[in-house]
Amino acid sequence: MFENLSNKLDRAFKVLKGQGRITEINIASTIKEIRRALIDADVSYKVAKEITSNIKDKAMGQNVLISVSPGQLLTKIVADELTDLMGGESAELSLDGNPNLILLSGLQGSGKTTFCGKLGRYLTNKGKKTLMVACDVYRPAAIEQLHVIGDDLKIEVFSDKKSKSPLNIAKKAIQHAKSKGFKSVIIDTAGRLAIDEEMMKEIKGLKSNLKPQETLFVVDSMIGQDAVLTAKTFNEAIDYDGVVLTKLDGDSRGGSALSIRKVVNKPIKFISTGEKMDALDVFHPDRMAKRILGMGDVISLVERAQQNFDEEEARKLQKKMFENTFGLDDFLSQIQKIKKMGNIKDLIGMMPGVSSKIKDADIDDESFKPIESIIFSMTPVERKNPDILNGNRKKRIAMGSGTSVQEVNQLLKQFNQMRKMMKMMKKSGPSGMMSALGLSDKQN
Repeated sequence: MFENLSNKLDRAFKVLKGQGRITEINIASTIKEIRRALIDADVSYKVAKEITSNIKDKAMGQNVLISVSPGQLLTKIVADELTDLMGGESAELSLDGNPNLILLSGLQGSGKTTFCGKLGRYLTNKGKKTLMVACDVYRPAAIEQLHVIGDDLKIEVFSDKKSKSPLNIAKKAIQHAKSKGFKSVIIDTAGRLAIDEEMMKEIKGLKSNLKPQETLFVVDSMIGQDAVLTAKTFNEAIDYDGVVLTKLDGDSRGGSALSIRKVVNKPIKFISTGEKMDALDVFHPDRMAKRILGMGDVISLVERAQQNFDEEEARKLQKKMFENTFGLDDFLSQIQKIKKMGNIKDLIGMMPGVSSKIKDADIDDESFKPIESIIFSMTPVERKNPDILNGNRKKRIAMGSGTSVQEVNQLLKQFNQMRKMMKMMKKSGPSGMMSALGLSDKQN
């Protein structure tokens, strides 16, 4: 989402490249470029002007160290300013109730029902027995959608198709939750295509009667500045506790994510980056600022890995690597776990120092399909011992996977290179690893 903004900010910092210090003259054009980049990203002019004024004031008061270039210093100042703009620090959910009630609000099409499932999964993984409640009585598909999501996640969904009162359904659900020992109740409410009086009256009534511990406003980040205006209107009506930005994997300009905190003075609590139920992250302003500036987000990357990779399994895998018994089944298993971590381009964006060429490459989950098809077309014996693959076997595998013999050979070559590297690591430790990568101690 922030790709264009990242590229434009990067160009703005390059204006200072080679400069010995920051001056009124050499920073003027950089500040102008930063402001233009923010406005192009759909940040409101007022907010963009305030940010750049703050950046200029801070930059002019700084002494540039010998070991730090003016461009690097300005990058740090911009990162700090973007972090402050987006709230400074992450905001936790309030989980005090018994059961804890979370009321969802937002327009139709914002991804509210999908987020309900994602939040249910998030809370369940934290050990909170969760009940999801279908209170959208106007759109029957919303009730069915939530039941399908609940079935997939093995999370109970409460609904009452005979009732046309969201408040009555919610009250029955809360009683059910208390009797069955649920710790969290997520109430999915109706949305409209546009803000109207009836909608606001209904959501106000639900909040005042249910008194939830958390009221979250779910907004589609792809609608740009309209997201900020809608957030402001909802906040004036129900005084919600936090914002959820959905569809952050889209191609929109992303200014709403930068502006919304400043305009409504409410924290962004979660960001959603895809349709998969695990594509949900707690919003960390400092991490997002670093990603926007191309500095990566290693912490989030590690957290996602920890969610998908079992510690005991990792030890077994390490043992296989050192015993040289790592096979294509193990290779396939690791690919499938990486896919579970989320959108591949999103993961690449979390890695610091990755060039824009790699980030711009056409990489997605579909890129793994030929590899998976090739491995699935092998027999268990072939997967365990790929060295037995001769010309005839490769032809059979290529036909079965809808690929070419060349692609089969390419996969086997990559796999053998990886095994060679593992062997070097086993023999020589860190120095062997550097040799396997074609590096010497001097180069490092």
